[in-house]
Amino acid sequence: GSPITTEERRLRDKMHLNEITAARLPPLHHSPTKLLSIEESIAIQIQQKAAYEEMQAKLAAQKLAERLNIKMLRFEPEGVLQYRDGRDED
Repeated sequence: GSPITTEERRLRDKMHLNEITAARLPPLHHSPTKLLSIEESIAIQIQQKAAYEEMQAKLAAQKLAERLNIKMLRFEPEGVLQYRDGRDED
Protein backbone atom coordinates (compact mmCIF):
# COMPACT_ATOMS: atom_id res chain seq x y z
CA GLY A 1 0.00 0.00 0.00
CA SER A 2 0.83 3.59 -0.22
CA PRO A 3 2.34 5.26 2.85
CA ILE A 4 -0.13 7.36 4.83
CA THR A 5 0.62 10.64 6.51
CA THR A 6 0.72 11.02 10.26
CA GLU A 7 -2.49 13.07 10.16
CA GLU A 8 -4.32 10.31 8.28
CA ARG A 9 -2.98 7.71 10.71
CA ARG A 10 -4.15 9.79 13.68
CA LEU A 11 -7.64 10.19 12.18
CA ARG A 12 -7.82 6.46 11.43
CA ASP A 13 -6.75 5.56 14.98
CA LYS A 14 -9.27 8.03 16.38
CA MET A 15 -12.07 6.53 14.27
CA HIS A 16 -11.04 3.05 15.44
CA LEU A 17 -11.19 4.23 19.07
CA ASN A 18 -14.66 5.68 18.43
CA GLU A 19 -15.81 2.27 17.19
CA ILE A 20 -14.47 0.55 20.32
CA THR A 21 -15.91 2.82 23.03
CA ALA A 22 -18.40 5.63 23.46
CA ALA A 23 -16.33 7.16 26.26
CA ARG A 24 -14.92 10.57 25.50
CA LEU A 25 -12.17 12.47 27.23
CA PRO A 26 -13.43 15.59 28.99
CA PRO A 27 -12.43 18.89 27.41
CA LEU A 28 -9.46 20.65 28.93
CA HIS A 29 -10.47 23.75 30.89
CA HIS A 30 -7.11 25.07 31.94
CA SER A 31 -4.65 27.43 30.41
CA PRO A 32 -1.46 26.11 28.90
CA THR A 33 1.56 25.77 31.12
CA LYS A 34 3.85 28.72 31.64
CA LEU A 35 7.29 29.16 33.08
CA LEU A 36 7.59 30.67 36.55
CA SER A 37 10.53 32.32 38.13
CA ILE A 38 12.10 30.64 41.15
CA GLU A 39 10.71 33.39 43.42
CA GLU A 40 7.15 32.89 42.14
CA SER A 41 7.47 29.14 42.52
CA ILE A 42 8.73 29.43 46.10
CA ALA A 43 5.94 31.89 46.99
CA ILE A 44 3.30 29.52 45.60
CA GLN A 45 4.80 26.55 47.45
CA ILE A 46 4.88 28.48 50.74
CA GLN A 47 1.26 29.55 50.25
CA GLN A 48 0.16 25.98 49.45
CA LYS A 49 2.08 24.60 52.45
CA ALA A 50 0.39 27.12 54.78
CA ALA A 51 -3.06 26.25 53.41
CA TYR A 52 -2.30 22.52 53.76
CA GLU A 53 -1.09 22.89 57.35
CA GLU A 54 -4.17 24.95 58.26
CA MET A 55 -6.44 22.29 56.76
CA GLN A 56 -4.55 19.55 58.63
CA ALA A 57 -4.86 21.47 61.92
CA LYS A 58 -8.62 21.89 61.45
CA LEU A 59 -9.00 18.20 60.65
CA ALA A 60 -6.92 17.19 63.67
CA ALA A 61 -8.98 19.46 65.95
CA GLN A 62 -12.20 18.01 64.56
CA LYS A 63 -11.01 14.42 65.09
CA LEU A 64 -9.85 15.23 68.61
CA ALA A 65 -13.20 16.83 69.44
CA GLU A 66 -15.02 13.78 68.09
CA ARG A 67 -12.79 11.44 70.08
CA LEU A 68 -13.31 13.42 73.30
CA ASN A 69 -17.03 13.76 72.53
CA ILE A 70 -16.90 17.54 72.83
CA LYS A 71 -19.84 19.37 71.36
CA MET A 72 -19.48 23.07 70.63
CA LEU A 73 -22.89 24.54 71.40
CA ARG A 74 -23.96 28.08 72.10
CA PHE A 75 -24.70 28.60 75.78
CA GLU A 76 -27.75 30.70 76.48
CA PRO A 77 -28.94 30.51 80.10
CA GLU A 78 -32.65 30.78 80.70
CA GLY A 79 -33.63 34.16 82.07
CA VAL A 80 -31.28 36.83 83.28
CA LEU A 81 -29.05 35.84 86.17
CA GLN A 82 -28.97 38.37 88.97
CA TYR A 83 -25.84 38.68 91.06
CA ARG A 84 -25.50 40.25 94.44
CA ASP A 85 -23.59 43.41 94.77
CA GLY A 86 -20.10 42.56 95.99
CA ARG A 87 -20.20 45.11 98.78
CA ASP A 88 -21.40 44.25 102.27
CA GLU A 89 -24.53 46.06 103.31
CA ASP A 90 -23.47 46.32 106.98
